[in-house]
Amino acid sequence: MSDDGTALFLTSEEVADLADPADYVAAVREGYRERGHGAPAEPRTTLFSDEPAGMLTGYMAMLPETGAMGGYTYAAGFGERDASFVLPLFDADSGEPLAVFDGASLNPYKTGATGAVGVDALARRSVADLALFGSGSQARGQLLATTAVRDLDRVEVYSPTAEHRESFAAEMNDRLDPTVAAVASPAAAVEGADVVITATNASEPVFDGDLLEPGTHVTAMGQYHPEKREVDSTTVARSTYVPDLRARVEQDAGAFLLAREEGAVGDDHVHAELGEVVTGAAVGRANHEEITLFDSGGTGIETVAAAHMLYERAREEGLGREIEFTPASVAME
Repeated sequence: MSDDGTALFLTSEEVADLADPADYVAAVREGYRERGHGAPAEPRTTLFSDEPAGMLTGYMAMLPETGAMGGYTYAAGFGERDASFVLPLFDADSGEPLAVFDGASLNPYKTGATGAVGVDALARRSVADLALFGSGSQARGQLLATTAVRDLDRVEVYSPTAEHRESFAAEMNDRLDPTVAAVASPAAAVEGADVVITATNASEPVFDGDLLEPGTHVTAMGQYHPEKREVDSTTVARSTYVPDLRARVEQDAGAFLLAREEGAVGDDHVHAELGEVVTGAAVGRANHEEITLFDSGGTGIETVAAAHMLYERAREEGLGREIEFTPASVAME
């Protein structure tokens, strides 16, 4: 809380233009650096409802050097068939609340930044061609953030609906320096790609892992369910496999779990967490021929890192509405 005992409530609209993709990438990279040095973080917990169909999800992280802790809680589905995100942010020293975010608008940016940190840590330094699967807000966030860490020449976009991929390509082609083009098949996207990013809601693999050329980096970020996956067992088996959190692998990393179930990989196939690669505790890419895979299911690390960056900028800009929290020592007298 501020000196007068208040925290900030920040709306999606207020934080929407406070930072660009490079700012998110810098904040999230710092968050994973702290994780690599032992900052606490836990994978998501999800509760499911059958009637009405929906889920309630939450995850947390503490970033002591950043000075913040908190997480994300969101409800999706249910009667409205929509999603709502709430993000509480606390001071890591005092434990007092700093802010509460209406957290929907920052989601694609902090998630995209995580993918970009993975690309920066694992992809070759010189890459030219990106294959992007997906044409929604998460795909947009991944692409914008990736262009902040690599100078691309060309992006091939594939999604099953031609109208969606073509409109996405047209929008991004106007915004970015690399040529962005829609392609008609997964194979056309993967052919010649230096980096492949999947940002879909698919339950089954979206491309054939045999098509990956030596040296390719893959980021899979659209699935976090033990029985669903965007990449196949071949992709997992051919790759140096790096998840965001080791604890998440056994919980909801469907790509890894299903590859292991099929006998393509064993327990020892997990190379390192992203934070360990960021700090240098583990080698990311050993050579130019290696295929690398970053499995990004979402954690509180990027959430807290991005939210704290936005909170500080909001305070500088005088944004947000002050709200009061009563300490438990007072409320429970």
